[in-house]
Amino acid sequence: MKRGRFLLTAITSMLLPFHYRAAGAVGLRAKKGFRVSAGESRSGKHLKMKGVTFNVLDLKISSEDTEGSLAVFEQTGFTPMGGPPLHIHPYQDEFFYVLEGEYRFRSGDDINHLGPGDLIFLPRNIPHAFIQLTENARVIVSYLPAGKMEGFFETTDSWTSPPDEETVRKTFADHDMIVVGPPLH
Repeated sequence: MKRGRFLLTAITSMLLPFHYRAAGAVGLRAKKGFRVSAGESRSGKHLKMKGVTFNVLDLKISSEDTEGSLAVFEQTGFTPMGGPPLHIHPYQDEFFYVLEGEYRFRSGDDINHLGPGDLIFLPRNIPHAFIQLTENARVIVSYLPAGKMEGFFETTDSWTSPPDEETVRKTFADHDMIVVGPPLH
């Protein structure tokens, strides 16, 4: 019996790297630390949200760096009194850390006012939205796991005109988010 278990463990150990490689997991995680300077994006591209807000997102840590477990963006807000519709992330937790400016967040039934140095954690499956209260603002926003958020921001960056409500709902749904209400006011 012990020999059978040993052989099973040995065979599994040999096949596991092939499974991960086939799944695309091996080789994607960053192999060493890295620096992303202020005002720069890991991807080399500033993503502009065209429609939901007019904010700019700089990718700081990509899903490829973490095998999909985390994505981190610095969002520079240029949309006073703007923000996304009330929505849910079924598969991701999210947090915002305010660097400058002020925001109002809704998380479930709770309303929170955030300023520089404040952080809000938004667990998966909880309806949430935010509105930028000041002329300019900046936050660090993180998604755990990364999910399809990089693709979402790339899609909004590609829009050439403000989308209609159905396009917004579909784009959110295509990236594993569910719109459940209007933006905050």
